[in-house]
Amino acid sequence: MTIIAVDSDRIQSKLDKLAMYSDTQAPAITRVLFTPTELEARQYVRDLMVDAGLSVREDAIGNIFGRWQGLDKTLPAVATGSHIDAIPESGRFDGTVGVLGAIEALNVLREQGYEPTRSIEVIMFTAEEPTRFGIGCLGSRALAGTLSVAELQALHDSEGQSLDIVRQVAGYTASLDTVCLDADYYAAFVELHIEQGPILDKEAIDIGVVTAIAAPATLRVIIQGDGGHAGTVLMPGRRDSLPAAAEIILAVEQSAKTSTSPDAVATVGLCEVYPGAVNSIPSRVLLEIDIRDIDLVSRDTMVEKVLEAVETICAKRGLDADAQVLNADEPCQSGDALVAALQSACESQGYTYQSMISRAYHDTLFMARICPTAMLFVPSVDGYSHRPDEYTKPENIARGVAVLAASLRELSAS
Repeated sequence: MTIIAVDSDRIQSKLDKLAMYSDTQAPAITRVLFTPTELEARQYVRDLMVDAGLSVREDAIGNIFGRWQGLDKTLPAVATGSHIDAIPESGRFDGTVGVLGAIEALNVLREQGYEPTRSIEVIMFTAEEPTRFGIGCLGSRALAGTLSVAELQALHDSEGQSLDIVRQVAGYTASLDTVCLDADYYAAFVELHIEQGPILDKEAIDIGVVTAIAAPATLRVIIQGDGGHAGTVLMPGRRDSLPAAAEIILAVEQSAKTSTSPDAVATVGLCEVYPGAVNSIPSRVLLEIDIRDIDLVSRDTMVEKVLEAVETICAKRGLDADAQVLNADEPCQSGDALVAALQSACESQGYTYQSMISRAYHDTLFMARICPTAMLFVPSVDGYSHRPDEYTKPENIARGVAVLAASLRELSAS
């Protein structure tokens, strides 16, 4: 197979320019769905797609598609892509490498004179991050049909604005029932992404070939007690919600530590205490909990243990509790043929690789409902991600783009 040479300076300059579209000062990136800054960044991506000779379309929720039309229009396309939205005060490589890297991979294939038999489509997914509407992978969930039109219309941001209104103000006025794709729309989907973990960087491995993506479940727990003055309400008469929350947090940790699965993780990522004054007894505590595993039985067992702990702890302390499972997604396994194609591409380009699972979830998790999928990881220096010092070396990005291009060439050839 032909060695693919990627101009690392060219892709880096495009990543640098995209990083300028941010609501926080460099190196921190903040790019939240349908804000003026994010809309400007979307236009930059559109321009890059047009410059690459792709035909561009957008759906009702804001997913952007750039298509390189293949010789056989009757065949399902091969797709690739990722996202450009960024949580507040994060880094500039998460998601963006998979969007701009995909466009660059197609540029390289064109420059080599390649003509695909199947069409190749680059997707910029809407809102992979849950920042604005509280649910991650919004665009890919809608494409896969895992969110109904009614569920999409029910979403509101922290200021009470509905997704339905906000998207239309942003120019996406088509009906939401046009978003979901047919099951045979794509033949395959491959996502290039930074690892967001330390394995590849620590072991000096060029590429990670993802064989499975862990299944996340998100829980919200509200513990209701009685407030009061911290100095005047004596201990026997208290209904303090915070000690109960502390016990629940420890129970969440134990649910993962006692799991038989080596990939089980559980995290309390949000704890809000009301009224939040040093001399006031906490009357209410809000917890948001992330539990995930690639083993669905293990993940669901952890969820059940946490829900039981909430009930037991709050009953013991005479408190009221409302525990909700906000979402419980299924894990996905990469397609065997796609994994083989990615491994073959690594070998043909002379890069080292390692099979690995993704404990972070990505749009690929939901694209797997539509077609066979796989992912490519490139190293994150020190494993850092979702922070301003997130960094992937230019040469590693170039290697990822080369392997992606080689993979797309193979997958689109017949």
